Amino acid sequence: MNGDTQRENSITGGERAPADLARRLDALESRIAYQEHWLDTLDEAVTVQEKRLSQLERINALMQEKLRDQQRALQDADAETPRPGDEVPPHY
Repeated sequence: MNGDTQRENSITGGERAPADLARRLDALESRIAYQEHWLDTLDEAVTVQEKRLSQLERINALMQEKLRDQQRALQDADAETPRPGDEVPPHY
C-alpha cells in the first residue's frame, strides 16, 4: 500500500506525460502571443494619445497668449479712453 501511494505521487507530482506538457506549452505560447498583441495595441494607443496631448498643449499655449494679448489691448483701450469724471464739461 505504501509503495502504491509513492508511485501515484511521483506520477502526479513531478512526472507528466509529454502530450500534457506539449498542450500546456502551446497554451502558454498562445497566451504570450495574445499578451504581446495587446501590449502592441496599448503602445500604439499611448503614442497616439501622447501626440494628441502635445497638440492640445500647443493649442492651449496659443489660446492663453491670445487671451493675454486681448486683455492687454482692452486695458490699453480703457487707459486711452477718457472717463466721464476726467472730461471737462463743455462750458469750461
